[in-house]
Amino acid sequence: MAVIGIIGGSGLDNPDIFSNPRDEEVSTAYGKPSSPLKRGSIAGAEVVLLARHGREHTIPPTQVNYRANIAALKAAGCTHIVATTAVGSLREEIRRGDLVVIDQFIDNTRQRKMTFHESFEPHNPVHCAMADPYDRDLRKILIDACRHLQYPFHEKGTVVTIEGPRFSTRAESRMFRAWGADIINMSIATETVLANEAGIPYGAVAMSTDYDSWKTDEEPVTWEAISKVFAENAAKVTSLLIRVIPLIK
Repeated sequence: MAVIGIIGGSGLDNPDIFSNPRDEEVSTAYGKPSSPLKRGSIAGAEVVLLARHGREHTIPPTQVNYRANIAALKAAGCTHIVATTAVGSLREEIRRGDLVVIDQFIDNTRQRKMTFHESFEPHNPVHCAMADPYDRDLRKILIDACRHLQYPFHEKGTVVTIEGPRFSTRAESRMFRAWGADIINMSIATETVLANEAGIPYGAVAMSTDYDSWKTDEEPVTWEAISKVFAENAAKVTSLLIRVIPLIK
C-alpha cells in the first residue's frame, strides 16, 4: 500500500486536509528534519507531511537539512513524495497563480549537501542517473488532476534552483532565461536529487507567484508580493493534493 510523503512549500506547511492527524518527532543519521512529521490520511490514503522550512518558516533555503528530510520520509515508509513549492516565473506565459508540473531542473546552488554518499565502498562508486528526475507516473497524475480541476497550468517546466535567500539580480534572471529555465526557486533541485538517490519516486508541482527580476515593466519580486499571491491561490494546491493523493498506487 502506498504511503505518500508531502513536502510543503511556502504557505502549505500545515494544510488542514488530514483525517486523524498526529505528530511524530523523529531524528535521522543526518540530524533532525525541518519539522515533526504529521501523519494522517486523505481519502483513505496514508500521508506523511513535512514542512520544508519549518512550520513557522524559520529555516532559510540553504540551511534546510534536505538529507534529514528525505531520510525521515523514507524511514517513515513513504513510497512516493509529492512536493509543492512557490516559484518565480521566467516566462511571460507562466502567469501569477499558474501551476507548473516540473519535469527538469538546473542546479545553481553552491553550498549544499547534495548526496547521501560521503564515501564509496571500494571499487563500487554510486552515480545516480538524473536524466529524467521527476517520476513519470506522478507527473501524469498531477497533469490529469490539473486538467480535471480546470486550473491554469503548464504540463512541463524547467526549474532553476538558486542558493538564496536573496532574489536574483536582473542580469542573473536574464541569464537563467537564456539557459532555458522556465521558473526559479531555492529548494527543489536539492530535494529532487536526494529523493532520487533514496529511490523514492518524486513529483513536484509549483505555483508561480511573481516574475523574478527579468521583467522591467513592473516592480521586482518581494517576499510580501509572493506571500500575497500564494495566499490567494493556496486553495488550488490543496484541492490538487486532495484529488491526487488517493490516485497514487
